Amino acid sequence: MSSPRIAVVGTGVIGAMTAWRLALRGADVLAFDTHSPGHDRGASAGESRIFRTAYKEGPAYVPLLQRAREMWRELERSADARLLTMCGGLTIGAPDDPDVAAVRRCAEQQHLDHEVLGTAEARRRYPQHHLDEGEVMLLDPAAGVLRPEPAVQAALRAAESAGARVLPHHPVAEAVETSSGWRISSGGETFEVDHAIFAPGPWARGLEPLRQLPVQPRVITASWFAARDVAAHEPDALPIAIRRHPEAGFSCFPALDGASIKIIPHHLPRPDLDRPEDLPRGESPEWARAAGRAAERLLPGVVPHPIRIATYAEGFTPDEHALLGALPGSANATVLTGFSGHGFKLAPVFGEIGTDLALTGTTGHDIAHLAPERFAEAADVR
Repeated sequence: MSSPRIAVVGTGVIGAMTAWRLALRGADVLAFDTHSPGHDRGASAGESRIFRTAYKEGPAYVPLLQRAREMWRELERSADARLLTMCGGLTIGAPDDPDVAAVRRCAEQQHLDHEVLGTAEARRRYPQHHLDEGEVMLLDPAAGVLRPEPAVQAALRAAESAGARVLPHHPVAEAVETSSGWRISSGGETFEVDHAIFAPGPWARGLEPLRQLPVQPRVITASWFAARDVAAHEPDALPIAIRRHPEAGFSCFPALDGASIKIIPHHLPRPDLDRPEDLPRGESPEWARAAGRAAERLLPGVVPHPIRIATYAEGFTPDEHALLGALPGSANATVLTGFSGHGFKLAPVFGEIGTDLALTGTTGHDIAHLAPERFAEAADVR
């Protein structure tokens, strides 16, 4: 029997990982991207991304995260690349904060290694963070920092080594289901495939077959601050952190560039986008000052004025869980989108799941909570 021919539309980290796993399992893979893979127009960029195992989004993710960690190491070996640094992770805030409590509950229910640090001990161990009286830190040792752009490139190198064909600067002009699969029009050519995997990142609504999926693109803005003592803010000294605070919450990343740490504010607006070309390439002075106030309030070891600001895009679903499964109404398509800001760390296992679904129609991983049809079912109930 000939190998199934499968199109992967989108080569951000999810599409790149899917292409890799498909090629390893003998599929004839065509991977399309509007830009050159590793670009900064979607969600797979920004120098650093969080990996964590104690997960506020729910214990159903823990087995997926544990498998993802194994696969990140497999990719590192395959591509001879350093992608994941296990520096530990902190969740910081009041003990009754919903997210702090959810992380602790997940760690306890899943019997994950973790440590809860009271205010005094947290201040002693991690003086890089300011804690208000009564706040705590939950330390997850099975957490770390990922390098997104090298990760995308590594996955695609591994995919090409296994036989995949990667097509950069090939926007998909049309994707039409046929009696035997899909017809993909791109770069002035037409490609007939047996199955299509749509991994468009935030831009699902730009593809006609996905137009009805509830994925809203939003702007994600990151800012970098110069560290006064760089060594104290590098991964061997500073874990990744999710900071919960009524005035200024953020995600915080250790210094990877020898100069600065990155924060992504959670308390500042994340405007909706309609089209990829509407993504702004910077932020206002008001936004910069607000981010600086957050750093000044909670990160005493940085100069509280951002030295770099960059914008990216991410696709959010109404419940902020991904759409992962068969494309509703199609017999030969899989959709992987709407990761809502927490898909990168899981990308290898999501690529494995996408491969399972395309090749066999099922997977051994529990993804019932990510079924794309759940929103249609909710609408039917109403």
